Amino acid sequence: MSARCGRGIFVTGTDTGVGKTYAARLLIEALKRRGLRVAAMKPVAAGVEADGVNEDVRLLMAAANVEAPVELVNPYCFAPAVAPHLAARLAGATMDLEVIAQAYAQLAARADVVVVEGAGGLLVPFDDACGMDAIPRRLQLPVVMVVGLRLGCLNHALLTAEAIARRGLPLAGWLANRLMPEMEMAEANLATLRGILRAPCLGEIHWQGKALAGADADNDLILNALGLQE
Repeated sequence: MSARCGRGIFVTGTDTGVGKTYAARLLIEALKRRGLRVAAMKPVAAGVEADGVNEDVRLLMAAANVEAPVELVNPYCFAPAVAPHLAARLAGATMDLEVIAQAYAQLAARADVVVVEGAGGLLVPFDDACGMDAIPRRLQLPVVMVVGLRLGCLNHALLTAEAIARRGLPLAGWLANRLMPEMEMAEANLATLRGILRAPCLGEIHWQGKALAGADADNDLILNALGLQE
């Protein structure tokens, strides 16, 4: 494995639709508040708007304070909103981890931190040989896991955390995203997650909230995970 280039963090989720992009934007905002130059990256995206740009990519680029061409932020983008490896197959394209690594290196050269968002969950196929976990392994990035608080979240969180550990990836921490305001025993589920996950809770995203709970303290944990704390 090649040497790590620059500092970054990889945002994954316990499932599709748990709020990875929203969480990544909040992380970007938290890091910017510390005066850091923050670049955003979504190596693989599926589903585009009328101008050919993925909506998540657009939101990440708007949040970052390091400008970069979309080709670096999102090296692989496919029109069909399906699993990325299937979208690539439909397009007759082959995705290459080295292309992603080169784009990341260019972003890292411009920024203090690169916040990289995955596609789908951690083990969604990247190609026929590996999953999305190959991206943080290739880039040597710590992982932040977004847990969508809903029925089934305990199992999904534990399975994802176990997969992260089995692949030798450092779990820097996790974010709890309240997807369902009416979820029964939400606080009890959150307390259980805090007790069983062997990583710090970096923050809680409230239903239609605008910021991380305890942003200053949580940001310290994020900076520690990145080795950026003074």
